[in-house]
Amino acid sequence: MPATASNAPVQNYQAYTSTDYRIWRLLAQRQMAALKPVAAAEYLHCLHQLYPILSPEHPPRFSDLNRALKEAHGWCIEVVKGFLPVDEFFELLSRRRFCSSTWLRNEKQLDYLEEPDMFHDIFGHIPLYLNKDYADFAQKLGALGVRYAGDEEKITQLQRLYWFTIEFGVIRQNGELKVYGAGICSSPQETKHVYENPDVEILPFELDQVMQQQFVIDKVQMRYFAIDSFASLFGAVDELEQRWGDAE
Repeated sequence: MPATASNAPVQNYQAYTSTDYRIWRLLAQRQMAALKPVAAAEYLHCLHQLYPILSPEHPPRFSDLNRALKEAHGWCIEVVKGFLPVDEFFELLSRRRFCSSTWLRNEKQLDYLEEPDMFHDIFGHIPLYLNKDYADFAQKLGALGVRYAGDEEKITQLQRLYWFTIEFGVIRQNGELKVYGAGICSSPQETKHVYENPDVEILPFELDQVMQQQFVIDKVQMRYFAIDSFASLFGAVDELEQRWGDAE
């Protein structure tokens, strides 16, 4: 859970070893090559904007990333030690704070992790927070989570919306399927799976269908929902806010 100011976890950059540097370099180089032909234009543009703060050469310093994020759309990284309760997670999003771990996987975990590490959190998630529509979408999603805390049905629907967009989102651009979700952008296995598994379903993004779609966190996805633009992504959560507000 989020710590208070006096005991807040921080990134101890000096603790990263030569092995950490090597693993970061391997992961980043491999995934940048995999994403170049398939990632959403916005993701690649934001990744380029963050260079050299975010690059294969070294693990990123959160202080440097925070300056770039704050200047862009008011976001910053909140260091956490593990998974958060959903209410606390949404509360942080509502304040434009994205949660990240500081540990990095080992050599035996290059292709699969049971919980997100710094590479997933930073390389997968952080670039798109330089995109206004995406950044505003994430904040409003968090705000709805705060507003409807305690409403189990609505919170479950918001978790599904988060899962099939921020974690495993895909988008159609110029007639081609591109990826933007952090769970895909940080995973060679998932990136390959989207395009090469013939059993994968790519469905148009329909808000109600997304919110009814169950998911399993420890398996590759078999169903994805393709948005048409990041503006439409923000429009979906705007529509949801209005719909739920009208029903009160």
